Amino acid sequence: MADSKVETISRLAQWKIENFGPCSYKKSDPFKIGIWNWYLSIERNRYLYIRLFPEASRVSKEQPPIARFILRVSSTGASRRFYISPIHERLLRTCDDFFWPVDTTFAGRFIIDVEFLDLKICPLNGGEASSIWPSDGTLQSVAAQSTLRCLARMLDEGIHADLTIHTGDGALRAHKAILSASSPVFQSMFHHDLKEKESSTIHIEDMSRESCMALLSYLYGTIKQEDFWKHRIALLGAANKYDITGLKDACEESLLEDLNSGNVLERLNEAWLYQLHKLKKGCLMFLFDFGKIYDVRDEINNFFRHADRELMLEMFQEVLSVWKPM
Repeated sequence: MADSKVETISRLAQWKIENFGPCSYKKSDPFKIGIWNWYLSIERNRYLYIRLFPEASRVSKEQPPIARFILRVSSTGASRRFYISPIHERLLRTCDDFFWPVDTTFAGRFIIDVEFLDLKICPLNGGEASSIWPSDGTLQSVAAQSTLRCLARMLDEGIHADLTIHTGDGALRAHKAILSASSPVFQSMFHHDLKEKESSTIHIEDMSRESCMALLSYLYGTIKQEDFWKHRIALLGAANKYDITGLKDACEESLLEDLNSGNVLERLNEAWLYQLHKLKKGCLMFLFDFGKIYDVRDEINNFFRHADRELMLEMFQEVLSVWKPM
């Protein structure tokens, strides 16, 4: 029919009805919003019933839509009247899933508008429905992923690299701007008239090339979990030396996660050396509150020969607090 076409723009659909009698039924042509084809239909009984439903297809069967929408019916002519629906949110599969009864005597020419506020895909195997349209959070996530890909290329391919880093067993190329934005120590090196600024070279010879690459991967936002775990002691030292607070915190949390009798004394020493209060407290609790000190009796003598006096005093105080008489 001539008046079955629906016009669409963005998330809006408009159906202009040219001729609708007192006892009639009409169905629109399909129109596309999102990934689905849709239909509108109207019929009059006591009320004017308006239905919205997706076209029966493989897409609507495998990815049924949850639609959040508003309907508006308006007459044409000089005395134009409007009927606006509440906001509906429904899982729509067939024409029986939704109808809106409008108590009106509209006949002849009128207009039906649909505004889709959101369209989500309902997962057939359960779980949370996901919107097909990017939200602010989704857009930020996409932008962040794109930025990380660019940074990864800059590091891997040395795109416009302006800095050479000499490590204990090799050299790496990097960017002054990235290092300066990540560390006040690096920023100071390149800002003041130091030899690093003039030569565009820095020496990090207390790190291997592999562990320094892990440091750069962290600063560029591309580090892999397995590389972080493998080099976290070296990364902790670099984070402390170059005042990279986020990395230092991440290393401390990681070193707490796999605390055991085989590494607790080493971790306690690292905690004391780098002033990691949370890790130090965890190590002392592990040893004394949980009685694991008995598991490291063979190693404790060697530990005390090299431990800082203040650390030994703190351990002694911990012993007293745990073993104080009730």
